[in-house]
Amino acid sequence: MESNKNFVLGIYDDEDVLLSAVTKVRESGVKIHEVYSPFPVHGLDEVLGYKRTRLPIAAFLFGLLGTTLALTMQIWMLGFDWPMIIGGKNFASIPPFVPVTFELTVLLSALGMVATFMIISDLKPYKKPRLMDIRITDDKHVMAIDLAKNSLTIDQIKSIVGDSGASEVNDKKFED
Repeated sequence: MESNKNFVLGIYDDEDVLLSAVTKVRESGVKIHEVYSPFPVHGLDEVLGYKRTRLPIAAFLFGLLGTTLALTMQIWMLGFDWPMIIGGKNFASIPPFVPVTFELTVLLSALGMVATFMIISDLKPYKKPRLMDIRITDDKHVMAIDLAKNSLTIDQIKSIVGDSGASEVNDKKFED
């Protein structure tokens, strides 16, 4: 069976039921592909076993790049490329460079985090999103289980998901 094509979907009405269901399903040995929710559910990432994101590290590195580029650019332009004596000050005095350095640091941090997030999340402008169930945009929580990544049969997985408190258990097949 091809990975990322055939799913069992457990649909839940309440986030507390969803949290306990994720724990029960994971304890029974079923690998959960993803859980979709119309709003953030506190504690869901811990229950799913997700590690802490490394996005702040990327933000720091992009900010460091912005600071380095801003200082290098200003020192080069005002100190070496086109030196001007303004008010008897040095060619490359650091205090006047602070506003531009701050702005470029913030700009590159923000743009770098957005680009990193889009790459990590596989968000592309030309990619059609996979919608497991239209109701996840309104009021339902959906637990998606990839059948190819689990050794249990479809009936066993449906039984486990149904016993965990799901209001519905559906199949979803993608052809792409």
